[in-house]
Amino acid sequence: MSDENTTLPDASPEAVPAPVPKRSAIVAIIGRPSAGKSTFLNTACGEKVSIVSPVPQTTRNAIRGIVNGSRGQLVFIDTPGYHESEKKLNLLLKATARDRLDEADCILYLVDATREPGREEEIIAGMLKPISKRVVVGINKIDLPEARPTAVKLFLEKVLPGVDRDRIFEISAEKDTNLDPLLIRLFDLAPEGEAYYPEEFYTDQEVDFRIAEVIREKAMLNTREEIPHALYVDIADLEMKKNGKELWVRAFLTVERESQKSMVIGKGASMIKKIRLEAMKDLNKIFPYHIHLDLQVKVNKNWRQKDPVLGRLMKK
Repeated sequence: MSDENTTLPDASPEAVPAPVPKRSAIVAIIGRPSAGKSTFLNTACGEKVSIVSPVPQTTRNAIRGIVNGSRGQLVFIDTPGYHESEKKLNLLLKATARDRLDEADCILYLVDATREPGREEEIIAGMLKPISKRVVVGINKIDLPEARPTAVKLFLEKVLPGVDRDRIFEISAEKDTNLDPLLIRLFDLAPEGEAYYPEEFYTDQEVDFRIAEVIREKAMLNTREEIPHALYVDIADLEMKKNGKELWVRAFLTVERESQKSMVIGKGASMIKKIRLEAMKDLNKIFPYHIHLDLQVKVNKNWRQKDPVLGRLMKK
């Protein structure tokens, strides 16, 4: 017979699981022009980080976008599209793409499923082959009727045999299809470590750079022929007004020739007005204060052949 005063032992508490170590990684995005690198970056980050246009080689710099999740942080670097050309600007763009591979913990290789793999894809694959253990592949644009992901997979088996099938994903960056499994796989490859940036960050771009890029995007979308590749943006002045509620910006759209200048301005200044208003609309969605934009056009003859200009643009 038990003693009424006997105290029974408490049940053993359940073991508390150890916290999952956080992971962080620098992830370089590489691919041919128009493979959807900028679209992927914007969709993954949930914000407009990189400008997008149908014009190949829109990206000229290594743009950083940051994805924060329960498992840690991925810092993506959107590199310029890798394109075979011996023009001075294109050589600098290719060098930027190659350099980012060395500093990255992981590589995201985006392939356009609507285009036949060609010489440029073979060159990129050759660059990635020695580091294939760090590579994840996104076969992009599978939402389009002309997509041929099976053909891309056969190509990858041939040129990148070191990339396992569980690191190859069929995605649509525009429609946000299968991006989550791809991101999870990148986190699997990421080393353990603390975040590089605070959790509220989705990019580390400076204000003037982001403004210049949005203006350039709108100019590229509204012009044609040689003009999209023949322009860049200079931010001349930034001044905060109205107790931090408004940022006044004076910027110049710079082209190579006088004939291009008149086309960018347009009849009755209609084109430059359209570019300015479209840029302000986007900028006012991005920033927590109102953007007032004073936009003008100037000529810097043959700027794509001038090393000081190219060096300044590529450093931004």
